[in-house]
Amino acid sequence: MGRLVALIAALVLGVALAWWTQQPPRPAEGRPADRFSAEAALVDVRAMARRPHPVASAENARVRSYLLSRMAAMGLEPQVRSGTGLFTRSTPQNLQVSAAPVQNILGVISGRDRSAPAVLLMAHYDSVPNSPGAADDAAGVAAALEIARVIRAQGAPARDIIILLTDGEEAGLLGADAFFRRDPLARRVGFVINMEARGSAGRVHMFQAGPQNAGAIALLREAAQRPSANSLSGVIYRHMPNDTDFTRAMEAGLPGLNFAFISRQFDYHAPTSTPANLDAGTLQDMGDQVLAAARVAAFDEALPQKGPDQVYAHLFGDLLIAYPPAAGWLVLGLAAGLIAFGFVRARRAKALAWREALQGAGAALYLLFTAVALLHLARAGTGAGFGWLEQRGLLAQPGRWELAIGLVALGTLLFTAAELARGRRLPAALLSAGAGLGAAVLAGKPDVVGLGAGAAGAVLAAIAFGRPAARSGGWAGVLLVGLALALAAQIAAPEAAHVVAWPLLAAGLAAAATSTAARRSYAALGILALVAVLSLGWLGALAHLMHQGLDMPELVALPLLLAAFSLWPLAQPAEGAPGWRGIGPALMIAGAVIVIVIRLQPGWTARTPQVAAVVYHLDQDAGRAFRVRTADASSPWTDAVLRADGGTPAPHDSWAFWGKPPAAPATLVTAPAPDLRLTAADNGALRLLATSAGGARVLTLRIRPNTALALARVNGAPVGQQLRPGAWNTIRWEGGPAPLELILQPAGPGALDVRYSMLVESWPAQARPLPPRPAGAMAFDNSDSTVITGTRRLSW
Repeated sequence: MGRLVALIAALVLGVALAWWTQQPPRPAEGRPADRFSAEAALVDVRAMARRPHPVASAENARVRSYLLSRMAAMGLEPQVRSGTGLFTRSTPQNLQVSAAPVQNILGVISGRDRSAPAVLLMAHYDSVPNSPGAADDAAGVAAALEIARVIRAQGAPARDIIILLTDGEEAGLLGADAFFRRDPLARRVGFVINMEARGSAGRVHMFQAGPQNAGAIALLREAAQRPSANSLSGVIYRHMPNDTDFTRAMEAGLPGLNFAFISRQFDYHAPTSTPANLDAGTLQDMGDQVLAAARVAAFDEALPQKGPDQVYAHLFGDLLIAYPPAAGWLVLGLAAGLIAFGFVRARRAKALAWREALQGAGAALYLLFTAVALLHLARAGTGAGFGWLEQRGLLAQPGRWELAIGLVALGTLLFTAAELARGRRLPAALLSAGAGLGAAVLAGKPDVVGLGAGAAGAVLAAIAFGRPAARSGGWAGVLLVGLALALAAQIAAPEAAHVVAWPLLAAGLAAAATSTAARRSYAALGILALVAVLSLGWLGALAHLMHQGLDMPELVALPLLLAAFSLWPLAQPAEGAPGWRGIGPALMIAGAVIVIVIRLQPGWTARTPQVAAVVYHLDQDAGRAFRVRTADASSPWTDAVLRADGGTPAPHDSWAFWGKPPAAPATLVTAPAPDLRLTAADNGALRLLATSAGGARVLTLRIRPNTALALARVNGAPVGQQLRPGAWNTIRWEGGPAPLELILQPAGPGALDVRYSMLVESWPAQARPLPPRPAGAMAFDNSDSTVITGTRRLSW
């Protein structure tokens, strides 16, 4: 009974500790001179995030005027740095370009040494269409201004502090491109701090450090204002397609720190990203952490120097541990020594049998594969598709979904430990195989992940659960698997190996102190419970971040296995303890019930409305018009919109849309076409000038040359990319009425096929108006807009 009490206490306190570490601080009251005030920053957020303000929009200009006035009142002597921002992606098949005229805003806090490398404090002030952008990134801009106020109140810093508010980030990091690649002021920068968001709540994380980050991490450790950082996030982010303005700073070789918050992701790029839905505690956390780092960078005698990348992670409170990757071998060696000490003592006490240790190792691997299969089944059971829009039903109820994952995961651990004690193959094998088959049935097709993990778990059950194993042997096997995993991680990814090595080290301490669970005293139980609480608290926070950052609940199986390093001696009952056997299945059943509730109740409310994205498509070549549903989310409202002109929805086959979205014929309206002119330029080049019409903010050209052709410049910004004959290349210009100028360098006479698409961010006035949208639906991305398409052929 004492062990069961210790287990329950460890689970409750460990989860509570994990929850506590992920709570943002309380907002500061008033406006203290030496502290960041979320209350003051929210005033700026409310002023900026009244309406969507994408690049080159009238609302974007209003926000810019507000910021210029605000910064001038602060004495920052703001200026607008205009230019063309570019984002290019080249493949052997084609070229994709995003561009816009950007208006970066710059202010300076003068330092004592104006010639010293400056600190750059950066955020972007544009939003995506149809989102006010209170979190992304009005929160970052407001934080930058409030941080500037506090720094100015402390007197002149050692060096200049440049506040850079970029434009066009959402269109492809365009303002950062214009600054870091073409603005001469960028050469004065010595250290960069960027602020971003992918949600509207939660803790703020320093998730990406610049190249050769030893100095930057040392600065973060010195600042240490309840930081949240882990080098694992940098390793993961490095392999993801996501980017922020900080990417351009890293490409320029600048050191720095990148901060963001990602909880409540339903609001990311959504109409619900309003000032009212932005968590004030999260804004306080952003200000506290960034101000602490910026203050050190501003007032220290020297900026951080580059050095080899570090392993780093926050434990609890202000404690941030960092060391060179090679030092990970010392951590691993210490863990191995402690585990070996515990094994030797257990063998002397005749409590540890190697056969049982091998069974424990098999049980640990069974836990990993079965958890993957069950979590994969749970994801399939929700009925939500995969993709940013498809998973919104889960984002609408994040707490419920995370609770289901946690219950299934912990239930799997307790079931595995209990079955190892009982020594029965069949229940364990059926659970794993059934999970894999269930995922395949729900998917309606062969499922490699589910079937593979389920089959592996069933085989391991047959090998490991043939006879009962004692607790010491079972735990020893789990620790041996941990040692092998830590060794592999240290070899393959030393910057991330601490995620395995630290929990293993904690478990090694417990193994040595309790001689691998052979001691049966209350003191031994207390040690096991304490280590389990700390490990679960740290790993629970890590699992929470993994769950939020990636729609892959199967990954939670890894921190579950790591938690087993310390939980196992409490989780495995003595042989023949029937009272324990039902705990794991009960937790798994509870998680399954929640999954069923999620499937039956998607969670659409006025606070979390369903995506409803429709556009009016005018095909000027065919002289036809369509009502198109651009998001894969049907509802009575979208169905009514498509049928409003009496048409029947059918797949819409048009180059202007992804896939073949449903569409119905619409009443034809008239609209002007863009003005496309191809003329001769200097040195045998061609000049293609494209001007949108009808109030369009976005003009997209798809161009296909029939001869060798190079795209030399876009609105004066150099590109220098060859365009393959016969291939379609895309240039997206978010410039509003400003013309798009392409300088092309042909190899000889030829022709250019041009497909144009203009986006007018309003429904046509002549068309039948959209019906009132219900409270449980929201206009997402470019919904309620007009898309005008056509083709031209230009020759020279």
